[in-house]
Amino acid sequence: MTSTEDRIRNLISENLEIDGSALDLNGGLTDAGVSSMDLVAFAKVVAKEFNVAFTPDDCANLKSIRELIARLDAS
Repeated sequence: MTSTEDRIRNLISENLEIDGSALDLNGGLTDAGVSSMDLVAFAKVVAKEFNVAFTPDDCANLKSIRELIARLDAS
């Protein structure tokens, strides 16, 4: 089974113009240059992939990608 971190890195690479494998997990997506429009779309992708209720506001309020992974693992 693929880890949540690997799945998030793959989703980032596939859906955003960022190399998910090289991304610092201690930073946020906006820190990496992701626009608010792309953040909204990515939140929808994450919600569908992990079958969780996850809004764009939830995504924007997370301080880091590592925090996103921890939240998904706790779901």
